[in-house]
Amino acid sequence: MSGHSKFANIKHKKEKNDAAKGKVFTIIGREIAVAVKEGGPDPANNFKLAAVVAKAKANNMPNDTIERGIKKAAGDDGSVNYEYCTYEGYGPSGVAIVVNCLTDNKNRTAANVRAAFSKGSGNLGTPGCVSFMFDEKGQIFVDKEETDMSSDDLMMLALDAGADDFNEEEDSYEILTSPDALEDVRKVLEENKVPMVSAETTRIPQNFVDVTDEDSIKKIQRIIDLLEDDDDVEAVYHNWNE
Repeated sequence: MSGHSKFANIKHKKEKNDAAKGKVFTIIGREIAVAVKEGGPDPANNFKLAAVVAKAKANNMPNDTIERGIKKAAGDDGSVNYEYCTYEGYGPSGVAIVVNCLTDNKNRTAANVRAAFSKGSGNLGTPGCVSFMFDEKGQIFVDKEETDMSSDDLMMLALDAGADDFNEEEDSYEILTSPDALEDVRKVLEENKVPMVSAETTRIPQNFVDVTDEDSIKKIQRIIDLLEDDDDVEAVYHNWNE
């Protein structure tokens, strides 16, 4: 997901991803493998794995596919090792971009990310050069059409479970938490049968950049599209006010 996407963006992304669902499932499969290796195959005792399983379900990954991924990661000592890495840089007009990757070849990933920035007239920077402009949060979206709970009841449920903030949009509810509280809040919502469109950690810009130059807009979009099409890229965050 790019930037601080509202629900309309999420639905757009999901529709776009329908044609590339293989990539989404591949990334989640890698996340499952990493989580299992780090904390074991039981989601009840492995927070990271529980969070990935929740993400998988939000992306409509079949339960048997999730279970196969967990079993494979738990029993395959010779499997490929994936690792997380983050790249940061600037697009045209000073737009800050953070790229989260999950890869088995950091050299390949670094080259591809650098090329994406270059093709959009951006610049890949050093670690920490723009990440300080973003706050890391847990973010949950609930589709208004899919829940019978009133906004007040849902807000109280989320806040009582440990959420930091609750926002009502035109067609959705956004629940923000600290990264550590995300799983607790998600569990409470799940127990109360609240249908979640997504539940994951994200980076939220502290300030947004307005871009009016058409050429700059096209170049920023080119960077984002190239990054999101890369199989090693897990998420792209930016502070462009689209």
